[in-house]
Amino acid sequence: MRRRNSQNQSEILVHEANGKLRRIVVLFGGSQFPGMGRSNDRRLGQCVQKRIARQVQFLAQCDRFRDRFTVAGAKDDRRDAYVLGDALRTDRHCFRRLAVEDPVVIELREWSRMAEDLSQERNRLANRVREQLWRYYPQALELGDDLAADWFLDLWVLAPTPAKAVRLRESRVMSLLKAHRIRRLEAAEVLRILRQKPLVVASGTIEAATAHITAVAARLKLVNQQIKQAHRRLDELADKLAEGREEDAPGQKSKQRDVTILRSLPGVGRIVLATLLGEAAEPLRKRDYHALRTLSGVAPVTRRSGKRCVVLMRQACHLRLRTAVYHWARVAIQHDARSRARYAELRKRGHSHGRALRSVADRLLAVACAMLKTQSTFNREHAAEAATA
Repeated sequence: MRRRNSQNQSEILVHEANGKLRRIVVLFGGSQFPGMGRSNDRRLGQCVQKRIARQVQFLAQCDRFRDRFTVAGAKDDRRDAYVLGDALRTDRHCFRRLAVEDPVVIELREWSRMAEDLSQERNRLANRVREQLWRYYPQALELGDDLAADWFLDLWVLAPTPAKAVRLRESRVMSLLKAHRIRRLEAAEVLRILRQKPLVVASGTIEAATAHITAVAARLKLVNQQIKQAHRRLDELADKLAEGREEDAPGQKSKQRDVTILRSLPGVGRIVLATLLGEAAEPLRKRDYHALRTLSGVAPVTRRSGKRCVVLMRQACHLRLRTAVYHWARVAIQHDARSRARYAELRKRGHSHGRALRSVADRLLAVACAMLKTQSTFNREHAAEAATA
């Protein structure tokens, strides 16, 4: 083995068993890819998207291989390059070759992350509006929980203070509710709530709070528009992936796309579908059930010794996938009888809500992989048909 070290990379030549040479490049921190010394999904995506031709390996699992050569904990890039090169020669099964993702999947992943960031920003701004209303206008909070909704912001513009709510006409409120298609509230009821006895506050409090809400409301309007745009784009990209494949060979029928199959599962909506397709594209493509359950955190961790066995929740997983799978299972128990029965059975045994949902999600992942392998959509009557067959 021969090594060549530079500021940003270490290139090593490994002698194969058949006498051939294999060139491997190990990337470290540098100006082009800063912070590449550790596992990082975003940096990994940058490397793949830049189409690096030579095989790239990272130092995420280097610790175990390093113990073969030294037990010292000192960080040494040249030694790590040597360790990875030797491990690639002796433990080829521990490595995988990086592949460039579908451009649509890359764009879908980015829009999915943007939609999540925008939703979190919307919640933060709504909490700021709630805090300011508590200062001088608490009766407005009785109109609903979603203070970031467009109809509530437009209503606040019409009546930003209790004094202006007294002079507000019922016809104006009725037109606003009709324009936003709000049917759960009547105009008279809205005015009755807003015209309740106001709080007695110090001079200048109302002016300060209204100025704060005015600034936050403008940002909320923009965030609401961006969320709608992100959701529309997610649907467009999912539809693009769901388009039929070209025939693999003359006379063969084209297979169904994975998007169509996943959409048929109970509990899978726009956000869950986009997260699965964007963050777990490779396991879905390989129909790898074990990788999916590990990445999403539904696979438990078993710590076993000679005297005891403890099963714990898996903490090391993909956080966005874990959240998506959690909501997938939560909605599935509301619409799927078998998932609901499984959840009720686990709760009856004394398991917690989260533990029961993880078991339901584990079953749904197994069903999804089986459907993807057989290229069939979800059939609610499959269990009954199999029992009577």
